[in-house]
Amino acid sequence: MSLKSIIQDMRSRSRCVVQDGTAPEPTDGLVQSCWANMPQELLREVLMRIEASETSWPRRKSVVACAGVCRSWRAITKEIVKTPEVSGKLTFPISIKQPGPRDPLLQCFIKRNRSNQTYYLFLSLTNALNDDGKFLLAARKCKRPTYTDYIISLHAEDLSKGSSTYVGKLRSNFLGTKFTIFDGQPPHSGAKITKSRSTRLVNLKQVSPKFPAGNYPVAHISYELNVLGSRGPRRMQCIMDAIPASAVEPGGVAPTPTELSLSNVELFPSFPFLRSKSNADSLLSEPLASQKDEMLVLRNKTPRWHEQLQCWCLNFHGRVTIASVKNFQLVASSETEPPSQEQEKIILQFGKVGKDLFTMDFRYPISTFQAFAICLSSFDTKIACE
Repeated sequence: MSLKSIIQDMRSRSRCVVQDGTAPEPTDGLVQSCWANMPQELLREVLMRIEASETSWPRRKSVVACAGVCRSWRAITKEIVKTPEVSGKLTFPISIKQPGPRDPLLQCFIKRNRSNQTYYLFLSLTNALNDDGKFLLAARKCKRPTYTDYIISLHAEDLSKGSSTYVGKLRSNFLGTKFTIFDGQPPHSGAKITKSRSTRLVNLKQVSPKFPAGNYPVAHISYELNVLGSRGPRRMQCIMDAIPASAVEPGGVAPTPTELSLSNVELFPSFPFLRSKSNADSLLSEPLASQKDEMLVLRNKTPRWHEQLQCWCLNFHGRVTIASVKNFQLVASSETEPPSQEQEKIILQFGKVGKDLFTMDFRYPISTFQAFAICLSSFDTKIACE
């Protein structure tokens, strides 16, 4: 049987599992698979060639399918497929929680649906600004009397707090000047959960009692008063609670989770590579080296005034085509010493290219989820700023 037939067989088995609505017993699908006894050297060589050849979506789904064939295939596939920091690719669902590539910027785009106040994040598959893209995340705006929530989900339609597809949220104050990003699982072993009603809703589908799903604050965003109103550029600052300031320096390290929280596993019942019998600590990366470590602070790059165009300008290198107060570029901030070359690198840029289409490009040390949440803050109305 050819490799293509193996993958097709695995996919047909996955569809049956989804239709039945039940996950297979770990021993049935993993241990007794007829492909589990393939020689390790041959298997590794085959999987390495698949991973190297399937460089982009949608063809890259073959790599994901290989990880669900059996336990030995899963272990080797997880070993071969590197994190976005190293490979520059988003392969498994956990990739959205891991820091992006160090170079170059990972290109994505956001589509806005005004009718239901929903936002969809896609991975760009080409350099064109209008490609179809690979769906990554979705968010829905939920207005409350004193605050606004943006619920972020792995599913394009299931956008409730109590869903197993919930990955986190963005919350703003009444004025739309201060925001907090909450992660649905602890970003590192020292993270503290925030108690709230929404936390209890998430816990309805909790599977792992040692590390409960909930709301873990990972970043705080603030917008300063703009004396020029909507005619002038916004001034914003992001404090990344879970990322040390040293992460932007050469050799710096940011927390990198290795697996999704177990409360999200039922979203992918056909892919047992998301399950693990190892100690629950393996779900989390190491905490910050010291409680005294400075947190990474991002600030928007100051635009320059263009006399001929009579507007504020930033160089987006062709990735933004329409002037908007929402457009921004974030770089590392340093108040104690002059910024280094690494700190002047653009970590996140966001801008308008159509009526409801925006580009989002980011790099290490922030993740896809964090970058998306920061960009969502730019959509919110700033009563006190403009």
